[in-house]
Amino acid sequence: MSGTLRHAGDAAMLQTVNPATGENGKSYRAHTLDDARSIAARCAAAQKLWRRTALRERSTLMHAAARLMRANKSRYAALMTEEMGKTVTEGLAEIEKCASTAEYFAEHTATFLAPRPQRLGDGAVRGGAAPKAFVTFNPLGAVLAVMPWNFPFWQVMRFCAPHLMAGNGGVLKHASNVPGCALALEALFREAGFPEDLFRTVLIGSPQVKELIEDPSIAAVTLTGSVNAGKAVAAAAGAVLKKTVLELGGSDGYIVLEDADLGKAAQVCAAARMINAGQSCIAGKRFVVLEPVRAAFEEAFVAAMRRYELGDPRDPATRLGPLQSVKARDEIHEQVRRSVAGGARVLLGGEAPRRNGAWYPATVLSNVTRGQPAHDEEVFGPVAAIISARTEAEAIRIVNGTSFGLGGGVLTADLARGERIAAEELECGLAFVNQYVRSEARLPFGGVKESGYGRELSDFGIYEFCNIKSVLVQEP
Repeated sequence: MSGTLRHAGDAAMLQTVNPATGENGKSYRAHTLDDARSIAARCAAAQKLWRRTALRERSTLMHAAARLMRANKSRYAALMTEEMGKTVTEGLAEIEKCASTAEYFAEHTATFLAPRPQRLGDGAVRGGAAPKAFVTFNPLGAVLAVMPWNFPFWQVMRFCAPHLMAGNGGVLKHASNVPGCALALEALFREAGFPEDLFRTVLIGSPQVKELIEDPSIAAVTLTGSVNAGKAVAAAAGAVLKKTVLELGGSDGYIVLEDADLGKAAQVCAAARMINAGQSCIAGKRFVVLEPVRAAFEEAFVAAMRRYELGDPRDPATRLGPLQSVKARDEIHEQVRRSVAGGARVLLGGEAPRRNGAWYPATVLSNVTRGQPAHDEEVFGPVAAIISARTEAEAIRIVNGTSFGLGGGVLTADLARGERIAAEELECGLAFVNQYVRSEARLPFGGVKESGYGRELSDFGIYEFCNIKSVLVQEP
């Protein structure tokens, strides 16, 4: 991460670093573990009152949060640019997505949480009128959200919009390089009129997360992050029997079939790879192309990727800014170097420019095969891997031949064929045909295998941190 934890006297400080320049930004005083526990306790107390608040009042406040996000969108976008390098254009789009998602759950949660009558049938009658039976959805309590830096506002909003509306509280442990974004979110909900302690930020390091999970004020945990972080959180939460939702890494594969419109397919695949400078769990990373059209696709794809030129992230015309840190850039370049040493060919990019900051160009590798990092690992940056397949069946095997299972895509002119592959063959939580994979408030979001478990967003997501309770009422 570009943020670091340092000590100033007796106080621990979070130091941000501007990825575009390598210069230090603002620093923030970190919380102690005792501070974090106190914040969690106050959140849990606020949640006990909040769960009694009428849904119409929750909805009013969530709509207010959406209006505030739009009113402050330029400030929030600039903050993302300063702390993790996001282009201002993508930052503004991220805030709009947050606002529209807040509105979606403000408008639909009453329907999602409405009690559901259950018909038990004649066999349930025991000498008299049939019992009344229904299912209710009650909040669990204060939920700890351990969030990553790559979408500093969106990752948090897709957690808190549904779960605050469901009656839960939120304690946010954000990534150490985006403390300003984390505190801005806390202030946002307070300004919107939510109870003061219902949504709080704790500025702590990753080693303290386990002890906070164990704290009795925390009812459940959600994490978006690496596989190792997910395993650590799952182990800690499992030891104290607390519910978890994990959204982890991804190595999304896209199949380009021989009947695809290659120009359009190249545009979709480039957009899939380059969202957020390629720093996205659901970014397309492996592009499996049937051999008869591989050469033509490579030409079209390189042309599409070439349009992502490095530039000042504050310039609205820039399509590719810096990565989140020099360390991350160097790790990505090492993956490229080892892939080339293993036989991959560089069709575009592949060399870091000589300038301060975390810069890396749009890169396309061909002749990618098993054993190369570009094939076997998640490359969390603007590097696309083209893999050749002889048949549809082989392409499916290659796409599924990973420990991850977050998203995947199919590019084809035959919609029935694409739908069959997406629905029945791809081992992932999201499978799109002729579109790049993205999160959307109305669709459940999550993965399988080492991409995690549980779902966010939609009605499926809101139930993850609800007690789904069966109620039966029988006349005496």
